[in-house]
Amino acid sequence: MTTIASSTSALAALLHAPLEAPPALESLWMPFTNNRAFKQAPRMLVSAKDMHYTDADGRQVLDGVAGLWCVNAGHCRAPISDAIATAAKTLDYAPPFQMGHSLSFALAERLADMLPGDLDHVFFTNSGSEAVDTALKIALAYHQARGDAKRTRFVGRQRGYHGVGFGGISVGGIPTNAKQFASQLLPSVDHIAHTHDLARNAFSKGQPQHGAELADDLERVITERGGDTIAAVIVEPVAGSTGVLIPPVGYLDRLRKICDAHGILLIFDEVITGFGRTGSAFGATRFNVLPDLICAAKGLTNGAVPMGAVFARHTIYDTVVNGAPAGIELFHGYTYSGHPLAAAAGLATLDLYEREGLFQRAADVAPAWERAVHALRGRKNVIDIRNIGLVGAVELEPREGKPGTRAWDVFLECFKRGVLVRQTGDIIALTPPLIIEPSQMQEIVGVLGEAIDAVA
Repeated sequence: MTTIASSTSALAALLHAPLEAPPALESLWMPFTNNRAFKQAPRMLVSAKDMHYTDADGRQVLDGVAGLWCVNAGHCRAPISDAIATAAKTLDYAPPFQMGHSLSFALAERLADMLPGDLDHVFFTNSGSEAVDTALKIALAYHQARGDAKRTRFVGRQRGYHGVGFGGISVGGIPTNAKQFASQLLPSVDHIAHTHDLARNAFSKGQPQHGAELADDLERVITERGGDTIAAVIVEPVAGSTGVLIPPVGYLDRLRKICDAHGILLIFDEVITGFGRTGSAFGATRFNVLPDLICAAKGLTNGAVPMGAVFARHTIYDTVVNGAPAGIELFHGYTYSGHPLAAAAGLATLDLYEREGLFQRAADVAPAWERAVHALRGRKNVIDIRNIGLVGAVELEPREGKPGTRAWDVFLECFKRGVLVRQTGDIIALTPPLIIEPSQMQEIVGVLGEAIDAVA
């Protein structure tokens, strides 16, 4: 095994090293990647700043997806980097079990202050996947603590994405994510209909007008399974990884009312929609619907250090913690929950969001973003465009017998032309950092249009 010095100069040299031979890439098993194809033609990034990456060829690549939906304030922001460095030099690690440090408590307090309603308690995780599994456990613990242990079922939604833990892929609604592991998924899970309705809502601007009644599919599950057996329903306010599926007007309100009527907890997976993406702090505030639990990650630290969280309403914390006998109330947690470096990054990120007014900025530039992405209407093979806040999606007509290949070719063509987009199925998703300028919106959309034409 080769040991690489961890000095700054060694790290810099490693990042900028030229790619010489495939064996240099072979040891890494890459996530959600066609490993064989990538290692034959790698796309390597060496640095980033604000709205751009620099690739191994020295090209500037405009980031149209905020890294992976997470770099909301732009890349390599000095206040965040400096906070991480200070924490690393001061307190590199502190055990979260039976011990504490001030950064995690301070971050939890800051988050509680900005959350809607009585969502005022924070459980830290290391990712969105862990946040989802944590929220599912909290839901079960809550019902057990209140003497309703028969509530063990969960309800997810078709085309929902809730990470890659066994709990997350069980409640998720993407068959390809679950097919290799189907025999080991959670047994007591049902799924309600998704909200994507091209026939009635194609080329909607903002929330679609049709489809609030799709929430009533939850009543079907309640009739079949019994409402008193369901612990929680989990949905993304805006489904991101399956192609930016925006909730119809009134849909989330309807879900909330049905859950309330049957004593079911409502969980919002806001790993993507949290921290300004929709033009508000959270999807819960954007759509004015209060869930019982929120899962968050990504923008919490601007992607600089892995961190996730579950936000819980006061009644849930009070029932599980203050209603328990002496001792540990919830047998769950992670070695790196509330890690000092992540907490420092989170505090600096929230400061930056507030100082630069980035949530409001996202709302202010959203109309320009809407005009830009919808300008692609009429391009060959474009069958839908949708948007909300600083999120956009362009859905393409699949090639016969080759689903996903058209959008994949568009993704490659965009990268070749200096813009990074996100491909999911035959949908191109766009989620730029909240610092984007109008001219950069035009550049992203212009290159995307050229790429669509090039592969038509």
